[in-house]
Amino acid sequence: MCSVFIAIITIGGSILALVILGIIIIGIIRAAKTGGLSKIEKDSRAEETRMIQDIYNALPKMEERIEALETILIERGHQNR
Repeated sequence: MCSVFIAIITIGGSILALVILGIIIIGIIRAAKTGGLSKIEKDSRAEETRMIQDIYNALPKMEERIEALETILIERGHQNR
């Protein structure tokens, strides 16, 4: 009787191990096909990249504006004296 339980547990454990291994292999294949990211995640990252590039490209203009404002404030300070 005890050997029957051991056989059932062994067979059940083997089937469970095969199912888990199959799920892991399927997951690895799907991740390799899609590059690990879903289409929504790829679109989101692309949008974030565009936004960061826009900000980076706008920084020199902002720097020029700040320098112009500083110049204006300095000139007004000299005029008030």
